[in-house]
Amino acid sequence: MDLPRPIPPEQSLIEYPCHFPIKVMGANVDGYVTAMTHVAKAFDASFDASTIELRPSKAGNYMGLTLSVYVTSREQLDELYRTLTTHPMVKIVL
Repeated sequence: MDLPRPIPPEQSLIEYPCHFPIKVMGANVDGYVTAMTHVAKAFDASFDASTIELRPSKAGNYMGLTLSVYVTSREQLDELYRTLTTHPMVKIVL
């Protein structure tokens, strides 16, 4: 599998550092929000769990979250995405 080429900083649409919103979808189960808070805090020690936006699915089986994480580099943001997408409680990361 070919890995995507890195985007040069001058071509990035994101200016670092910044608060970056990440949407995460997972099963609406006990501990899901706590687990996602733990991941966010691992990348942003100042992350405030009270800022998480919660959106349950129509049937209530899934929970969509928006995490606004303070990121300082493309590498940090990429690693955050990798960590979230490989987490067993996560179905989708946008």
